[in-house]
Order: sequence, then C-alpha cells, then structure tokens
Amino acid sequence: MIEENYFRLKLIVFALVSASFTNIYITQPVLPILQNDFMVDLVTVSFSISAVVAGIALSNLPFGMLIDRYPIQPIILVGGVMVAIAGLVCAITENFWVLIAARFVQGLFIPALTTCLAAYLAKTLPVSSLSVVMGSYVSATVLGGLGGRLLGGWIHPPLDWRYAFVTASVFILMVTFIAVRYLPKAPQHLPTNHKRVGFVELLKRKELLLLFFCGMGSFSIFSSVFNYLPFRLEGEVFNFSTEQITLVYLVYIIGIFIGPVAGRLSNRFGSGNTLLLGSFILGLSLLIILIHSVFAIVLGLIGACLSFFMIHAAAVGALNSKLSSGHGRANALYVLFYYLGGGIGITAAGLAYKKGGWNVMVLLLMLLLIIPVVTGLNERKQR
Repeated sequence: MIEENYFRLKLIVFALVSASFTNIYITQPVLPILQNDFMVDLVTVSFSISAVVAGIALSNLPFGMLIDRYPIQPIILVGGVMVAIAGLVCAITENFWVLIAARFVQGLFIPALTTCLAAYLAKTLPVSSLSVVMGSYVSATVLGGLGGRLLGGWIHPPLDWRYAFVTASVFILMVTFIAVRYLPKAPQHLPTNHKRVGFVELLKRKELLLLFFCGMGSFSIFSSVFNYLPFRLEGEVFNFSTEQITLVYLVYIIGIFIGPVAGRLSNRFGSGNTLLLGSFILGLSLLIILIHSVFAIVLGLIGACLSFFMIHAAAVGALNSKLSSGHGRANALYVLFYYLGGGIGITAAGLAYKKGGWNVMVLLLMLLLIIPVVTGLNERKQR
C-alpha cells in the first residue's frame, strides 16, 4: 500500500518532477547567447522556451485521458525516454529550427511525467494530505526550474550550453527507470459509484474553470517576467554577465519552501484567502521590479516567486479537493490552461518588450492579476 511506501513515494515524485522541469527552462538564462549563436531576434529565440510550453499544452489532454485508463509506469517510461532523446538532439544540432522542433517534442512528452503524476497522486493519496502533497509537488517543479536555469547558465562558460542538454537527458533517464521500478501501483478497482467525467463536463463547472484561468493568468505573468529578465539585466543599466544573470535565478529557491506552506495555509485559512494574499504580494512585487536598482529587482523577484507558487499550489490543491473522479482530465485541463498562459504570455510580453521596453511589459502583465483575485473571491464565497 502507498502508506507503507510513503517516504519512498515522495522521493520518487520529487526527483521525477524536478528532472522534468529541468528540461523546460534550460535555455532561459542563455537566451542572449542563443540569439548570437543562431543569429535570430529576441522574439524568435524565445521560441526555445515557448515551443516546450506549446508541446505541453497540446499533449496534456491526451495524457490526461491515458492516465485515467492505464497504469502510470509505461506512460512514464515512454515519456522519459522521448524527453531524453529530444534533449540529445538539441545538444548536437546546428540548425535553430531543428532545436525548436526537438524542444517541441520534449514538451509533448513532459506531461507523461508531470500531469499524469499529479493525477496519479490525486487518485491514490488520502484527501486529508492532498493539499500538502500537491504543495510538495509544486516545490519539485521549482527545484527543476531552478536546476535547469543553473545548468544552462553555469555550464556554458567553461564548456557550452549544449552540455547542459546532455546532463539533463542523462538525469531524466536515470529517474525515469527508478520511477518505473519503484512507483507503487494505483488502486485497480473503482468505487461502485464511480463515473467517468468528460472534459466538457469539467469545463461547465464554474469553480473549476476559474481555477484553470487562475493558473493561466498567474503563469503568464511569472513566465514572462523571468523569460525576459536576461535581456533586462544584460542591458545598459545593469550590464550583467551570463553568470551574474544565472545567479539572480537563485531567488527561485524560495518556491521550494512556499509550496508545502501554501498547502497548509489553504487547509487552515482556505484557498480563497491564500489566492488573494498571493495576488496582493505578486502585484506589489511587479511594482518593485520597475525600480532601476539591482536590490529592488532581486527583492521584487523574491516576492514574485513567493506569491506565484503560493497561488499555484493553492489552485492545484483546491482543484483536486473538488474532484471525486476524472482527476487525470481535470489536471490535464489545468496544465493546458497553465501552459497556454505561459506560451501566449511569453509571446505577447516579448512584443511588448520589443516595442515599449521592460516597464511597458510589466505594467501590461499587471492587468492579468484580476484573474487570481476573482478566483480567490469565488473560493472565499464557496467556503
């Protein structure tokens, strides 16, 4: 039973999710380097991130259906192997569009390791511990996102950004084989009152739809800020090197700790209050990073990390607590909206940055805060 292997389960989940997210953001700190290597513009080079996001968004629904019907072990095996192979293609190609295509393939198979795992946990863990465990899951996404950025930014100077892809591919293969071997099997028998829930039925539920949009809007803000941070910091005001830019990403560490804390806050004060608090801190943080000061930007980024992961963990926990079935489909929809927000946000923010600069981009992103605020108010009302 899962209770008997609880500690081992947490370690496997943490490692698998971390390894998966390492691949998503691996090019982010070296975007200016890629821009020079492949001779492309600012918006085009950001496709190395948004291609992964687009792949994740497209494949979430199919994987959500698969995990509701089949065991997780073979799904993880296929996903991990494909992500690793595509990563190795990224490491050896000299063609920018082959790189983008391989990144897209990575995105297509990452949900096999993340969305499916979230649904697996929701189906197998006790409801009473779900918010805290989902908070830990979110912490793993933080560690992976940070690890990918550090890998891409700090391996580059002594070697080359391509070696980061090799390292990430080896890592995810190792964790995949461990997960396939040791993940406990999910319960095979459904409750007698179990009913398969379709995507349309889930989308018709207002409280779930708001949570989907909450993930979409908050990630659009967060991903855009961090995606164009290297261009902001290497500019004339700051003149940061690649290593210094990568060092700034260490603010991401705070998300590792805030995930479980957000789960406990939601349990104690309600997901609505947690979402509202996170939205307030995120808005304040966006104002702070407008200040032309390294200290202000670091402080603002710390606040953005803290608030975003608070919103994300509270939304994921609230979503799964409302479900009695259809966890795979519901989590797939959440991640679909989440990454659509990231992809659209990165592209739109890139255009805003190109036309009006950092301040215009940040002020436009602040308009999206209305989404988590409305979601938080609705959650409070329901409670």
